[in-house]
Parts: sequence; C-alpha cells; structure tokens
Amino acid sequence: MGTFVYSSSCLSWKNNLSRQVNPSHHVVPRGVPEKGCSRIKAAACSKEDVTVNRDCEKSAGSLNRRSAIVSGASLISSVLLGFPGEGSAVVKQGLLAGRVPGLSEPDEEGWRTYRRPDEKSGGHGVGWSPMIPYTFSVPDNWEEVPVSIADLGGTEIDLRFANPKEGRIFVIVAPVKRFSDDIGEEATIEQIGPPDKVISAFGPEVIGENVEGKVLRSEVAKHLGRTYYQFELEPPHVMITATAAGNRLYLFNVTGNGLQWKRYYKDLRKIAESFRVV
Repeated sequence: MGTFVYSSSCLSWKNNLSRQVNPSHHVVPRGVPEKGCSRIKAAACSKEDVTVNRDCEKSAGSLNRRSAIVSGASLISSVLLGFPGEGSAVVKQGLLAGRVPGLSEPDEEGWRTYRRPDEKSGGHGVGWSPMIPYTFSVPDNWEEVPVSIADLGGTEIDLRFANPKEGRIFVIVAPVKRFSDDIGEEATIEQIGPPDKVISAFGPEVIGENVEGKVLRSEVAKHLGRTYYQFELEPPHVMITATAAGNRLYLFNVTGNGLQWKRYYKDLRKIAESFRVV
C-alpha cells in the first residue's frame, strides 16, 4: 500500500508539472523503492518436544520485538496532512538512535530555530548530492516527529515537526530532474514555474485534491537573493512555502485542524514565513 501511494504521487507530480510548466519538457522517470511486509508465524510454539518451553520463550521474545517494530512503524507512518493518534507523545530527537538534533536553544521570545544538520541522512535515493540545508523557527514546545522510508508520504518527506495541540509541519524535498531535464544543477523556483502554475502542480500533492478555488493567499518573497512562493489554502488549512536550490525543490508545509487554525494562526503563519534555504 505504501509503495502504491508513493508511486501515484510521483506520477501525479510529473504529470501536473509537465502540463503546468512547459509541455515540451521531458519528464525523467525515477524508480520507486520496494517495501517488504513482515509476517509473524503463529505456529512458532506448536512443536511438541522436549524443547517446547525454550522454543516458546524464544518465539515470545521475537514476537515482542517484532510487535514493537510494527507498532513503531504504525506510529511514524502517516498521510501528508496528519498523523494517526494526534494525542500521541511527540518523540524528541535526542532519543532516536542515529538522529542529530538541529534545534537551537529558545530565544527571548521562546522560539527555537531548526537547521537541518549536515550529517543528517535522508531517504532520497542513491546518488543524490549533499543537500543544501534549510532552517525555520518554531515555538519551544514543538518537536521533531520520526520519519522513515515507510512513511506514506513517500521518501520525499525529509522532516516532520509537530505540537499535538497547535499543528504540524512536513518538509518535502524532491529532485528537480524528476520534473524536467531542462532545469540545471542550480535551479530556481522561477525556472520551475510562476506561482499559479507551481501551486496548481504541487498543491494537490500536499492536500490530496485539486487546489482550484482553495488558494486564499499567494505571495512572492525574496531573501538573500532567493525567491520563495508563499501560499495559504483552505480547506484544508495549510500554508505552503516553495523554493528551489541546487538540484532540489523544497516545499515547506504548515497545517492544522480548524480549532488549531483559529487559536494559533498567528504562530502558524510565523512558522511558515520563517522557512529559508541556506
């Protein structure tokens, strides 16, 4: 199922952009990673011999370990705009093996800046060049949520952040060569397309449906020479910041339910507008 969703997403992105940006652009196909499914055999303890107790103990231990793995995968696998069980505790970066914390200490206003660590790996496929880091700011009570290659959002999901009471963030990083072989290694968002074509091409991949009639706000901002397209959509409630750097497209997405949007809109917009590729 996860592979099917990701494959559909990739094809949709390529089809949307090829229609929106330039009909003459040749879309470069890309392979989709396969995902295996584990099975727990219920008959592990069914043998009747002198070692039955020992075998059952081993099987029970294996079952507990596998159950923990399956449970963990269920927790971190989610669709783009939400997580199953929003009340679940957010896992802190420092508790995850192999993860490198990227959050600064809180400033005088209680906000922290996240910078993607240079050492952080990502499920972006073999042969990808080093990623240009990005930063954004969040209130002190937001934390990183684990992302795995099993994420239903696909391997382009580079990062998730959340506060169960306030909202969610997910960052999509995709190779520009997937969309057109006419874009070089120093891509700009303007090369990918103007704001209306970019949101028409990529908005459906963020919200899961056509964006026609849903774009409440569209703005263009420049920071240190880089252009950012900023969009606000409703429904569902989501703010999208899009830019390009190196050979990648970055989509920074901030979302929340209706109550979160009403109570924390000011903070959610501040988060959305803080995104920078550095």
